[in-house]
Amino acid sequence: MSQSYEFKTEVRKLLHIITHSLYTNREIFLRELVSNASDALDKLRFAEAKGEDISAPELEASINIAIDKDAGIITVTDTGIGMSKDELVDNLGTIARSGSERFLAELAESKDSASNIIGRFGVGFYSVFMISDNVTVTTRSYKPGAEAFTWKSDGLGAFEITSAEEAPERGTMITIHVKDDAKEFLETFRLQTALKQHSSFIPFPIYLNGEHQNTTPALWREPKSSISKEQYKEFYNYLTFDDKEPLATIHSAVDAPVQFTSLAFIPTFGRDLNSIGRDDYGLDLYVRRVLIQRECKDLLPDYLSFVKGVVDTEDLPLNISRETLQENVLIRKINQTVTKQILSHLERTAKNDADAYKEFWNVHGKIFRLGYSDYANRDRFAKLLRFNTSTHETADELTSLEEYIERAKEGQKSIYYISSTSREAAKLNPHLEIFTRKGIEVLFLFEPVDEFVMDNLGKFEEFDLVAAETVNPDSLKDFPDVVKKEKTEELSDEETATLSDLLAHIKTLLGDKVTEVRLSERLSGSPAVLSSPDGATSSMEKIMRMMNQDESIPKKVFELNADHPIVRNLLRIYKSDKDDALVKETVEQLFESSLLLEGYLKDPHAMVSRINDILEKAGSWYSEIKKI
Repeated sequence: MSQSYEFKTEVRKLLHIITHSLYTNREIFLRELVSNASDALDKLRFAEAKGEDISAPELEASINIAIDKDAGIITVTDTGIGMSKDELVDNLGTIARSGSERFLAELAESKDSASNIIGRFGVGFYSVFMISDNVTVTTRSYKPGAEAFTWKSDGLGAFEITSAEEAPERGTMITIHVKDDAKEFLETFRLQTALKQHSSFIPFPIYLNGEHQNTTPALWREPKSSISKEQYKEFYNYLTFDDKEPLATIHSAVDAPVQFTSLAFIPTFGRDLNSIGRDDYGLDLYVRRVLIQRECKDLLPDYLSFVKGVVDTEDLPLNISRETLQENVLIRKINQTVTKQILSHLERTAKNDADAYKEFWNVHGKIFRLGYSDYANRDRFAKLLRFNTSTHETADELTSLEEYIERAKEGQKSIYYISSTSREAAKLNPHLEIFTRKGIEVLFLFEPVDEFVMDNLGKFEEFDLVAAETVNPDSLKDFPDVVKKEKTEELSDEETATLSDLLAHIKTLLGDKVTEVRLSERLSGSPAVLSSPDGATSSMEKIMRMMNQDESIPKKVFELNADHPIVRNLLRIYKSDKDDALVKETVEQLFESSLLLEGYLKDPHAMVSRINDILEKAGSWYSEIKKI
C-alpha cells in the first residue's frame, strides 16, 4: 500500500534552492550520504553493545557504492541500523526537527556556496537532489522481523512511502537516478576522487564497485601504544608525499577544553618564506572522521605553518562554513592547545636531544622566527630561539639565549646582537670590534625578520636585547679589554689640535651627508664607521625605508679611528697641505666604504674610479720609494 506525503514548507524551499541554484561542489552529496551511512553503522554498533538483538548479525558493517553507467544509476547501501516507516517520514520529510528556519536564514545570508553548509542542520541527505531528480530509499530496521519500506521522491514537493518487496536484510539502500547534467558522477574515477577527498578515514569499509576504497586507517583515532613507528611513517608519507621519516611525531587526545584528537608531524622539508601570508598551510580538519576542510589555517599560527597533520573533533557540526569556522571559539581553543603541544615537544627536544633540535632549527628556523608576535607564548618562544655567535668557531654552531646569559660577563645586563648577511660579513663589521676587544659575546642575526624578533621581545629574563651598532661605547667602559689594541705613537699637542681641525674639515667636505664627524671609541682595526644618532640599526632602517619606498640615504655620525694608519697618514697630509686633493679623495673613499659596509651605497662607479686613482698614486709612490 502506497502513501503520499507533502514535504514541510521549509523542505520545499530547500529543495527548490538545491535543484535550481547549486551547481558548484556537487560532489558533496557523496560525502553526506557516506557520513549518514557511517552514522547508521555507529548506531547499530551501539545497539549491539547494549545487548539488543539485531537481524542478520553476520553481515559485514560496511558501505557499498555501485555505478550502473548504462542505466544512469548510483546506489549507496549500508548495513546499518535502518529505519522504520515512521522514521522514514520523520527523517526524510523534515529538516532536523529543530533549527529549520535558522538553517534557511543562514543559507540565505551565507557568503559561501550553500553546498558548504548543507549538512549543518540534518539536511545532508537532500544534497542528493543536486545530481538527481528521482531518488529511492529502501530500508529495513535492524530489529528482527522488521518490515522493509521504500521512500521515493522527485524532490519537487512530495514523497511516497510503500512497502518494499525487495530490500536489504538490514540497513538502507539509496538509489540515485543521475540527471543529464551530472553524468560525470557515473565515472568511477570521479567518485574515487570524492571519496579520497572527503571520506578516506570513515571507520567502516567503503566499497566502490566491489573495490575497497578507504584503506588508510584513521591513525590518530588509535591509542598511541598500539601504533608502530613504521605506521606513523606510512601515514606521514601518505599525508605529505615525503618518503622520509618525519623529524617529529606529536600524537595526542584532548578532553578539555575541547574534545579532539590530533596527529601532527614536523616534516623534513621547510616552507618557503615567500609563501607566508598565503592560505596553503594548516592541519586537515575532520569532524568524526569526515573531512571538513583541508589545510585549515585557523588551527595553527603562522610560525608553526610548517607542521602537517590532522585534527578530528566531536564538537563541531558537519559542514560548518569557512566564515563560521574562523569565528568559532572551539577552533580558537584547538589552535591554542595544539600550539602548546607543539611548543612542549620542541622544548623537550631542545633539552634532551640538542642535535635533533639543531636539525629542526636548520630546516624550520626561518618560519619559526615569526613567533615573536605570539604574545601568549612569548617566553616559551624566546627560549626556543637559536643563534650563531661571535664566540663560535663555525657558522654551524648554535646557542640559546639562556646559554648566552650563562656565559655573560659579570655585571653585563644586555644581550648584544649584530645583523648581517653572513658570518663572514658579521666578523668584519666594524661595530663588532669593541665587543671583541672586551671579550663580550655578540649574537649574529642572518635573517631580516630577526630584527623584528629582537624589537618585539625587547628583553629576555632580566637582560635587554640591544643592537651592537647602537651601543654607546661609554656603557662598556667598565669591562676591561681582553684583547689589547696595537700601540701607536702618541699624538703631540699640536697633532691633536690639527686632528680636531681635520674633523671639522671632513664635516665640511661631507656636508649634509653626515650629522657629525667625531673620533671613535668603538673601533680597533677599521679606519671609520657610521653610527646611528637615533638608535636605529642600519638593517632596520633599510627595511622601513623599503616599506615606505624611500631610497634616500640616512644621515649618520661619521666616526674615525685616530690610531688607524690611514687616518694618521691623512692627518700628516692635511697638516702639510690642507688643500691637497688626496685629503678629499681619502675622506670620500672612507665615507663610501662605510656606506658600502652598511648596505647604503647605491652606485659604486665613482667609488671604483676613485679606488683606481688612489691605487695608481700609491703604486707610483711605492715604486719611487723602492728606487731609494
